[in-house]
Amino acid sequence: MELREARAGYLVGAEQRVPKGYKQTEVGVIPEDWCVAKFCDVTKVITCGFAATPTYVDEQNGKPFLSAQNVRNGKVVYDKHRFVSNELFAQITKHNKPQRGDILYTRVGAGIGEAGVIEDDYEFGIYVSLTLIKTDPKKARSRYIAHLLNSDRYRFLAKNGQFAGGGVQNLNVEVVRGFHVPVPLLPEQEAIAETLSDADALIESIEQLIAKKRQIKQGAMQELLIGKKRLPEFSGEWEVKRLDQLANIQRGASPRPIDSPIWFDENSSVGWVRISDITKSRMYLCETTQRLSVLGVQHSRPVGQGSLIMSICATVGRPVMTMIDTCIHDGFVVFDNLQCDKYLLYYILCSIEGDWSRHGQTGSQMNLNTGLINRTEVLLPPTFEEQTAIAAILSDMDAEIAALEEKLAKTRAIKQGMMHNLLTGRIRLV
Repeated sequence: MELREARAGYLVGAEQRVPKGYKQTEVGVIPEDWCVAKFCDVTKVITCGFAATPTYVDEQNGKPFLSAQNVRNGKVVYDKHRFVSNELFAQITKHNKPQRGDILYTRVGAGIGEAGVIEDDYEFGIYVSLTLIKTDPKKARSRYIAHLLNSDRYRFLAKNGQFAGGGVQNLNVEVVRGFHVPVPLLPEQEAIAETLSDADALIESIEQLIAKKRQIKQGAMQELLIGKKRLPEFSGEWEVKRLDQLANIQRGASPRPIDSPIWFDENSSVGWVRISDITKSRMYLCETTQRLSVLGVQHSRPVGQGSLIMSICATVGRPVMTMIDTCIHDGFVVFDNLQCDKYLLYYILCSIEGDWSRHGQTGSQMNLNTGLINRTEVLLPPTFEEQTAIAAILSDMDAEIAALEEKLAKTRAIKQGMMHNLLTGRIRLV
């Protein structure tokens, strides 16, 4: 017989094969020398933050006051917080003051069930959206417990352990106290925590490098796309051009009624571009979530591979190049018959994406009309060769960023596998 601990398929099957040196427990198969304990048995304090709505004050007259948004990516961060008076701070930290080595655990919001260890002596109070956890140092190490809470299993238990209180979904501390957790001996907890923390440090270093490369690219765009910095082999005055001088700008078309199944065919090779498709794409659109039938294509605007399109509704001004045959609805335009380098125009559109919202028409959602797009003026290098050279520099920067993002995704996946293996004892460190 199987015990289903959760609907998502976290099985603790009584009949699953147990390798030699391991045992079946409430938390699954773990090493024989590990024990299972209730969370309350390896901690000294599990308590919510301040429950009443406080009166906030400015930085000069108060103490920091953190909420669930201050625990992100397994860390306690001190940005975007409020301040409370010194008197209220003294009151709410009288018995359980957050200290270095304690764990903050989120109780509400999209990131519910995320844990971070306090790594410094920064003084602050916490709102009710956070739970303060103080481990028993004779039984558990904070960093091990934090990694355990951030694993898929316990994040799932947290999300499914909520209840509605006062109209707000929150994770009751009694649920947390009742969590069953695997408990290795302290040296192995320390080794597991150290290994996973090293992986976190590597991930953070890649994230920081990506952020740096993006800033460098942004600076390069600001200089190269307006001629502030010229490539040494080129000269001549740049020209002001309207977009309709650079391309034939055509709006898409939508079959009606849009939700009729006759327009769609999952086996079709022609994609149907939606706003959500381009918001999750970078420079290139390689796939769409929907495909059009032959009849659907006839009632839309076909766009061939290698076309430059741009969103003009909801998320306005987002350019992308199609790598597949697609059709666009009336929330997009396509730039045909280009009179400039296509890649340079793509980067020019990227650089002015944030400006469109100031000029777009508002209704139920932001949208742009083709007249506005046609009239928009941009600066352009005088020769095609210079246009291509600028685009190549920015494209190389994008390729470097994309490679780092791929490395980041792989590193995160490796760390996820490490968590699963180390926190269940499948891989032993001591």
